[in-house]
Amino acid sequence: MTDKSERASAKGIVRRAFPVQLETRAKEGASGVTTVSGYASVVEEPYEMWDFLGSYAEVVRSGAFAKTLNETPQVQLLLNHGGLAMAYTKAGSLRLSEDSSGLHMEADVTSSRSDVQDMLLALEDGSVDEMSFAFRVTRQIWSPDYDQRDILEVDLHRGDVSVVNFGANPATSVSAMRAADFDQLADDDARVLMERLQRRFEPRAEPARKAGHPLSLYVAQSQALEL
Repeated sequence: MTDKSERASAKGIVRRAFPVQLETRAKEGASGVTTVSGYASVVEEPYEMWDFLGSYAEVVRSGAFAKTLNETPQVQLLLNHGGLAMAYTKAGSLRLSEDSSGLHMEADVTSSRSDVQDMLLALEDGSVDEMSFAFRVTRQIWSPDYDQRDILEVDLHRGDVSVVNFGANPATSVSAMRAADFDQLADDDARVLMERLQRRFEPRAEPARKAGHPLSLYVAQSQALEL
C-alpha cells in the first residue's frame, strides 16, 4: 500500500510558476531604466502539484514570506531561472514585499542590455506572462491523508524570481524540481523509494516463446558493436 507520508521527507530548492500580469514602465528620473513589477507567487490559492506518488494540492499561506523578507535575503531577477542577473536585492534594483495577494516584486532593469530588451519586448507583446520563484520550504503542514501541503514559511536567500516562458501549471516543472529533492532524501526513505520503483518497473511475465529470448537480438547487436 502506498505510504503518502513519504511526501513530507522531500527537501531542497523548489520552483513554482504562476500566470501573472507583469507591468513595465520607464523609471522616473533614470534614463535607460525600466521598472518591471508583478507577483512571483500567490497566496491562499490552492494549485495542483505532482510527485512520485501522484497529484496533491498545495497552498502557499499568507505570511510565508514575512520571516525571510525581514532577514534581507539575496535574491536575483532572472529569465527562466538562468543567465546573468537583471536585478538584485543587494544592489537595491530588486525589491520584494508580501501583501494579501502574494510575493510582489519590483525590479529596475537596464533596457540597453540585449537580454533585457528581449524580455521587455516579450512582455509588451504578450508573448510572456508567467513568473516563477526558487525557494526552500522551512515550515509546512501536511493534511492527515497527505493530499494537501500547506507551505507556512519559505527561505528566499540565494534564490531567484524569474520571468518564465511557459509554465502555467506548477506541475509542468515537476521533473526538474523533484530531481533535486530526491538527492536530499534520508537513506531509509531513499531505500524505500528505490524498492517501490523497482517493483513498479519489474518486467511482467510473458508466455513462453519457441524462438529465442526477445532480448537476444539486442544482446547480439551490443556484442557486435564492441568488436
